[in-house]
Amino acid sequence: MALKLGDTVPNFTALDTNGKEFRSQDYVGKKPVVFYFYPKDNTPGCTAQACSFRDQYEDFKDLGAEVIGISSDSITSHQKFTKQYRLPFQLLSDSDRKIRKLFGVPSGMLGLLPGRVTYIVDKTGSITMIFDSIMATKHIPKALEAIKKIV
Repeated sequence: MALKLGDTVPNFTALDTNGKEFRSQDYVGKKPVVFYFYPKDNTPGCTAQACSFRDQYEDFKDLGAEVIGISSDSITSHQKFTKQYRLPFQLLSDSDRKIRKLFGVPSGMLGLLPGRVTYIVDKTGSITMIFDSIMATKHIPKALEAIKKIV
């Protein structure tokens, strides 16, 4: 069952960029959160998307929101990606794709690639926007606009 607008994000855990346990309940229900699912570290679209979130990260922080990227890449891959592009936000390793399944993120490109979907969650934990588009850099202005509406 895919999560829909108005649904509350269920609790989940994952390992973050530093290999530490990330607990969704430490963020969800406490502040607005941008969860963005992307296919793979160091690919052109995913790098452009991560760097766009990086470049506007302070705008999200100024609104009290947190940005969290999620892919099936390893912690080692996330660490290299984060260091190379100076990403200020956490990346979660979803190697078993449990979080992707929990959210119901569809596959893209005829099922060949993991999908690229951004979820905006308000400070009560409810999903207020779902943006599903292969166009990597379109996610950032949509997410920022959605966060501005809920704060």
